[in-house]
Amino acid sequence: MLTLASKLKRDDGVRGPRASNPASDSTRRVSVRDKLLVKGTCKVNFPDPNKLHYFQLTVIPDEGYYQGGKFQFEIEVPDAYNMVPPKVKCLTRIWHPNITETGEICLSLLREHSIDGTGWAPTRTLKDVVWGLNSLFTDLLNFDDPLNIEAAEHHLRDKEDFRNKVEDYIKRYAR
Repeated sequence: MLTLASKLKRDDGVRGPRASNPASDSTRRVSVRDKLLVKGTCKVNFPDPNKLHYFQLTVIPDEGYYQGGKFQFEIEVPDAYNMVPPKVKCLTRIWHPNITETGEICLSLLREHSIDGTGWAPTRTLKDVVWGLNSLFTDLLNFDDPLNIEAAEHHLRDKEDFRNKVEDYIKRYAR
């Protein structure tokens, strides 16, 4: 079983020889999701630095319906990680088709078993989770397969009123 300590030790061993060649680091390809994270739309906070398995993620969308809001998620990495996905809950009240007002999240990669094959797999990482949560506010926003059916139907009925309600929630709960 891979533990955090053994991974850090292995990573330090791998980085050792590469550190002497700074050119190799600058020529590495940067993935699109890494660029998204660098944009500053996500911030991680460890409330207790001794508990690396529990942290909070703040997503600050810079486009779309949710632009201007700050949405906090609680992420707990279980003992069986990476065989099972982390447990994620939205702490910010939100009007969103894929997040309930009580914080449940509909994101396929957080499902242990998924029919479409996009669920959790041991090859997934916490970076994938962060990218997925960030994308719920942009390209993964899904009105066709909602968890919050009322929010999705609201959007279908009246997009302008939906936008107004989202903005009201942001003013009340996500500042």
